Amino acid sequence: MNYISTRGGESGLRSAYAIAKGLAKDKGLYTPDRLPELYKSDFQKMASMDYAGRAAYILGMFLDDFTPEELGEYTKKAYSKEKFRRAGEPKKNAPKLDGTAIKKIGDREYILELFHGPTSAFKDMALQILPYLLTASLRKIGEKRTVCILVATSGDTGKAALEGFRDVEGTKIAVFYPEHGVSDVQKLQMATQKGNNVGVCAVDGNFDDAQTGVKRIFSDEKIAEKLDSEEKFLSSANSINWGRLAPQVVYYISAYLDMVSSGDISFGDKINICVPTGNFGNILAAYIAGEMGLPVGRFICASNANNVLTDFINTGVYDRNRQFYKTLSPSMDILISSNVERLLYYMSGSNNSHDCGFVASAMESLNETGKYTLPENMAKSLRERFFAGCCDDEDTKSTIKDVFENEDYLIDTHTAVAVKVYRDYALETGDKTPTVIASTASAFKFSAGVMEALTGKTYENDLDSIDALSEYTGEAVPGPLSGLKNLSVRFKGSVAKDGMKEVLSSLI
Repeated sequence: MNYISTRGGESGLRSAYAIAKGLAKDKGLYTPDRLPELYKSDFQKMASMDYAGRAAYILGMFLDDFTPEELGEYTKKAYSKEKFRRAGEPKKNAPKLDGTAIKKIGDREYILELFHGPTSAFKDMALQILPYLLTASLRKIGEKRTVCILVATSGDTGKAALEGFRDVEGTKIAVFYPEHGVSDVQKLQMATQKGNNVGVCAVDGNFDDAQTGVKRIFSDEKIAEKLDSEEKFLSSANSINWGRLAPQVVYYISAYLDMVSSGDISFGDKINICVPTGNFGNILAAYIAGEMGLPVGRFICASNANNVLTDFINTGVYDRNRQFYKTLSPSMDILISSNVERLLYYMSGSNNSHDCGFVASAMESLNETGKYTLPENMAKSLRERFFAGCCDDEDTKSTIKDVFENEDYLIDTHTAVAVKVYRDYALETGDKTPTVIASTASAFKFSAGVMEALTGKTYENDLDSIDALSEYTGEAVPGPLSGLKNLSVRFKGSVAKDGMKEVLSSLI
């Protein structure tokens, strides 16, 4: 399988090259030139496997320049039950949980718990294995220089990437986050990060500002030349890197197999998938799984008040020229969703032919005018596959309270957006298809908002409310968060949004 830039400037590349470089030279995103197909026999083979085995099997379909032995080794290390365990469980009593878990609430809502990893967020599912894939990719392409991982984060990616790459030989990592656009827990997780190869800096702006700054650094030839003279080069751990996105395909397929195994569905039955969405990577992974052969009816895209994706899916016009809102679900406070570019590539043709020219033109228009418009046939196809809805903070809080009081189940502010939008979808359409709802973070990462939803009481920050949330709900604080406020802060710096280039060298 070969890889191509979504904008057509590069093609015929192996996956190791795409993972090592992260972003294409023409600023496009690397993607397979075709998507592999899953047959009934593939599902039958994976049915008896644990999560690590399923991950190795599916990744092997995309990364065929890696051996099955290599992928098996990496997935076993990445998804060990020592790294993924129930909240509050001591390591010695870790349950048999090697990745995800599913909790049924209501008649047909299946919460896919993706937050049992070392940072209590779904990003762990990809960022625990990416260091293995990246360092192996460097060896495969003969790259001797130090790879400098550059990350813009809306909260969870930063900590997960820092933890994944901490003290990994031959790597350095620099993370930029919006200073007032992440939760207090997310900020402290990054600011206290241990490791000799890590750097963190706040940006005076929102996530889009941080992401735009990172992309500018990637395309700056002078920076590339300077780093090369120091035997270094840049790569990415954001979902613009195919090595970050591909592992996310796995958990939707694994969830389906678990639902078949539990008797909730029969093989061949369709499911819907609902995802709280900001940068579009997580729901794109679900879409890819569907294109491979996973039986999916509708992909339900759930947004908060920053509803650029809702309008895009419903109208075919992507327009970021709108007010930006700071919400209770900050990881979704995004107006420029990078992975939509890959969706445009997939929807612009077939497995044998795609319109890279259209993708390049749309991205140029987005950069210059802040908007672009889909052709009507593509817009119609988008609406047929996706349902889109949005949810404000008041509905987010009422959903958290409703789910806790009526289902005895605790969800975070992002998952609440997804639950509310799914329920709106079900009410509007009457669709009774079992639906997997991606739960992207522990409620304790956003405890102030969750406590306000449950009790009406406001807290100054999330750190002051973690213990209160545990006491109120009877839920244990996840191990990665329980001692967070006692850690020493290492990184206190901040920079203007146009000054990111200047601080890069001090970070790496």
